[in-house]
Amino acid sequence: MRPHSGIRVQTLVLVGVGMTVVAWLALRWLSSGGSPMPEPGWIGAVAMLFLGGGLLLAGWQVRKVRDGLSHPAVTPLRAARTLVLGQAGALTGAVLVGWYAANALVLLPDADVESQRGRIWLFVLHAVVALLLAVAGMVVQNWCRLRPRDDEDEDQPPA
Repeated sequence: MRPHSGIRVQTLVLVGVGMTVVAWLALRWLSSGGSPMPEPGWIGAVAMLFLGGGLLLAGWQVRKVRDGLSHPAVTPLRAARTLVLGQAGALTGAVLVGWYAANALVLLPDADVESQRGRIWLFVLHAVVALLLAVAGMVVQNWCRLRPRDDEDEDQPPA
């Protein structure tokens, strides 16, 4: 039996593309009915950067323990929680990339209007920050992965 490999990049791409399609359809439908497009706030980008930084800090501590350095605050339960948090951050980042990309795509036909162009760039900035959150989650997942021990032989089935 092969151990679980965690969240894969292909999964994140599928989630991001799926969210882009669903959000684009919903936003087109809402905007055709006269509903205003959502406004991207700076607090969203700052919050994603803060979450990504905290995630990397927690993952770095787990990585140090995995590599043999002592850190009394990192228990096995905390390491497992950090792994799950990294995977959640990666999936959340992928969903947010899709959401912000869909917003930018809906506004793209009006890119010749200066005010809309500014909103498009703000949505693109948010999508890039969300991509950084997804990358941080994948890095933390990699840092939390246990390495096989030297005395383990993966070719032989257990007795």
